[in-house]
Amino acid sequence: MVIFEIIMAGRLFFCAMCRHCDNFTPFPRGIIKVMQRTLIMVRHAKSSWANPLQSDFDRPLNDRGNKDAPEMGAKLKKMGIMPDLIISSTAKRTRQTAKKLAAALGYDEEAIKWEEKLYHCIPSVIEEVIYETSDRVRTLMIVAHNPGITEFVNHLAPPFSVDNMPTCGVVGTQIDTKEWNNFLIAERKVFLFEHPLKA
Repeated sequence: MVIFEIIMAGRLFFCAMCRHCDNFTPFPRGIIKVMQRTLIMVRHAKSSWANPLQSDFDRPLNDRGNKDAPEMGAKLKKMGIMPDLIISSTAKRTRQTAKKLAAALGYDEEAIKWEEKLYHCIPSVIEEVIYETSDRVRTLMIVAHNPGITEFVNHLAPPFSVDNMPTCGVVGTQIDTKEWNNFLIAERKVFLFEHPLKA
């Protein structure tokens, strides 16, 4: 006898299915809640300004950034946070941050999605990236830049706000929605704010 859960007409049932047939008997377990999703916003780690001739897009992480990113990844893993998808700006410092976070989390680096339009984008572009995310993704991590990321997180779930999103800062939000494209109209709650200098 195989026991598993199914969803029928907005109710949760236990199903007892025989291995020898396709018949089953559902038993009501009560009304289920709207599916909850998690959005993890990350600003890239500290970057280097050592080369004044280097373009902003190509600036790498500095020593502190190379230290902070994996440490933040390890902290998130300890909290039980594991993204189903990491989407990152294609700038060098965000790419390096995303890869170090992925390694610390145990997330496949090859599965990171690189998104050019996240480079120094405005909040509406971040929203667009969220809308385009598959509903199979329950926990989404986005690695992006200031000033857009600060403005974006400050509109996530008032009264939460931050004057300036710190480098390698993380804001986590729980969203009650079945579909990412309902993100803006769904109930949202900030449950996490972490950064390397937090006491």
